[in-house]
Amino acid sequence: MRRYIDIGANLTDAVFRGVYRGKKVHDDDFHHVLKRAFDIGMDRIIVTAGCEDDIREALDLVKDHEKLYCTVGVHPTRCNEFDKAGNPEKHLSMLKKFIESNKKKVVAIGEMGLDYDRTQFCPIETQKKYFALQLELATEFKLPLFLHSRSCADDFIEIISDRVDDLSGGVVHSFTGSIEDAKKYTDLGFFIGINGCSLKTEENLLAMASIPSDKLMIETDAPWCGIKNTHAGSKYVKTKWEVKKKERWVEKATVKDRSEPCHIAQVLEVIAEYRQEDPIELCNQIYENTKRMFFKQWYQRRVRALLYNK
Repeated sequence: MRRYIDIGANLTDAVFRGVYRGKKVHDDDFHHVLKRAFDIGMDRIIVTAGCEDDIREALDLVKDHEKLYCTVGVHPTRCNEFDKAGNPEKHLSMLKKFIESNKKKVVAIGEMGLDYDRTQFCPIETQKKYFALQLELATEFKLPLFLHSRSCADDFIEIISDRVDDLSGGVVHSFTGSIEDAKKYTDLGFFIGINGCSLKTEENLLAMASIPSDKLMIETDAPWCGIKNTHAGSKYVKTKWEVKKKERWVEKATVKDRSEPCHIAQVLEVIAEYRQEDPIELCNQIYENTKRMFFKQWYQRRVRALLYNK
C-alpha cells in the first residue's frame, strides 16, 4: 500500500461535523473522513491553523489522535489579529506558549506568508510586518515553515531570504505560481506543496512538472482545493469515491465539493501521470521528503533501525 502524509488539511472546519454556513445539514462524519484517509494509506495528517481560534481548536483536535499533528501561526489574511490584540509582541508570546506546551504535536510554524490576492482582509504592509515577525518562531524553535504565497513572489523572497540561513526549511504550500517562482523557492531550499488548486490549468501542470521530485510534497487543503472535472489535471484521476450532495449525505460517500484527506490519492495520480513517473516510486519519494522535514526524530530513528538491522 502507498503511504501518504497530508501536509495541510483544515480539519477543524465545521463541514467535517456536518455544519455548512452555520446550519446543521448532516451527521458529524469526522470519523468516516479519517477512516477513508487511513484506508488508502494515510500515515499522518498535519492540521492547518491560521489564527488564535484555529490553533486552539487544532491542538484540541490532535491531542487524542496519534496520527494527527498541527501547525501554529497566523495566516497572512488574518494578520490584523496582531494589531487587534493591542500588543503584537504579546500576541507572538502567546504563539510561543502554544508551541512550548505542545511540542509533541506542533510540527511547523504557519500557516504564514503573504497573500496579495486578498488584501481586502489585511493590507500588504501589515502582512509583510507580521510575516517577518513570525519568522522569530521558526528560528527559536527550530521548526520548519508552512508557507502561504499568492501573487507576491518578489516580496516573499525578499523577506525570507534575509533569514533563510537561520531557518529549518519549510514548504510553500498550495502552490499556484509559475515555473520561475517554483525555481526561486526551491533554490532557497524550500519544498513545494501540491494540491488540487495546483492542478487547475495547463500552466499549473507545467509548473508542477518542473519541480524536482526531491522537492515535492502533497496535500489536500481539505475541505478546499479538490480536483474538479473542469481542472486540466482531472483527466489523470483514477481513484474515485461515491459522491453525494450534502443534503443526501450517507456515511459511505464523500460530499460533493468537499475535499477530504483521502483525495490525496488523486493528487498523486495527477502528478505521476502528467510527469510520466512511476506512482509508487514518486509516492515513496514524497513520503520520505515529508518525514525528513516535519517528523525528523521519527525519521532518524527509522534510519538508525534500518542501519542496525543491516
